[in-house]
Amino acid sequence: VQLQASGGGLVQAGGSLTLSCAASGRTFSRYGMGWFRQAPGKENEFVVAITSSGGSTYYGDSVKGRVTISKDNAQNTVYLRMNSLKPEDTGIYYCAARSSGGIIPRVSAYDIWGQGTLVTVSS
Repeated sequence: VQLQASGGGLVQAGGSLTLSCAASGRTFSRYGMGWFRQAPGKENEFVVAITSSGGSTYYGDSVKGRVTISKDNAQNTVYLRMNSLKPEDTGIYYCAARSSGGIIPRVSAYDIWGQGTLVTVSS
């Protein structure tokens, strides 16, 4: 599986964005997926994860209630809908896949990473 993230951009605080992560390969449905972000000068931060089937999700505390992850196995795509964006949401957003399929909110648990898409939230 290879991952391609897109959908980032510049948005004002309070606005919304939807990020997409398109996967190549025929085994996408077996992979648990996650979104992470890295702000300038900071470590990679867990945002949200979803199981291989899309049936369960887990949200990081900093985004809980403001973002929604979904997984479309027919389209080989995972989405991240972000609402009520804040300047502190600024960063490069990466999608990642783990072959075991479950939810683990750690960078080290993910086998495959996309190239990242930049989200900038202006105040």
